[in-house]
Amino acid sequence: MAEPQGGAARPERTWDLEAVPLGPIQTNCYVLSQGGHALVVDPGGSGAALAGHLSDEGLVVDLIVATHGHGDHVGGVAALKRATGAPFAMSAADADAARHAAQDPVLGIAYDDDAPAPDRLLAEGDEVALGSWRLRVLETPGHTPGGIVLAGSLGDDSIAFVGDTLFAGSVGRCDLPGGSASDLLASVRRLARELPEGCTVLPGHGPVTTMATELRSNPYLGPMGASYLGL
Repeated sequence: MAEPQGGAARPERTWDLEAVPLGPIQTNCYVLSQGGHALVVDPGGSGAALAGHLSDEGLVVDLIVATHGHGDHVGGVAALKRATGAPFAMSAADADAARHAAQDPVLGIAYDDDAPAPDRLLAEGDEVALGSWRLRVLETPGHTPGGIVLAGSLGDDSIAFVGDTLFAGSVGRCDLPGGSASDLLASVRRLARELPEGCTVLPGHGPVTTMATELRSNPYLGPMGASYLGL
């Protein structure tokens, strides 16, 4: 996170964020925690091992969220839910795909488990809570029909879990079943408009970035973005 300017003292941060690569293609699973409670985003595999790690850290999982229904983002949900009893949430538009995600029919990759039916369906404008913090749900279709982003401010810091909608220097694929280039373009342009430049962008794959960096250098956010997506 960026440090405050002018030598101002930074307030002590009351939350923590850990990235844990999981599953056959090392999807970024994120654990946001505060006061001994955790929000887990996109556990793509090894759910039981992840549960053990979180228990060792003294964390209680309050909620498991998937940004979309692909197997590399939900493969660990079932085991994590069994081990922790935490509810699972995602968009209704991807819930059926997540329930049949253990074997990828296109890429032929096997994941740990199909996802269970979600306990909570997330839609535009909903909020996900962790302690005193609130993250807002943004619907961002394109990579899948039910892709979502969780975005919000944690004190002086702004973060966004963007799944496979936006990457450092790139965007998600839109050539898989349910993908749409025009929807993806609209979604990334929305993020460019609505996320502050200082926002830390937490993608499903690859390095963490910021909106300022992406606005400056990501070609898909520039004037030629549509042509890069074949539109």
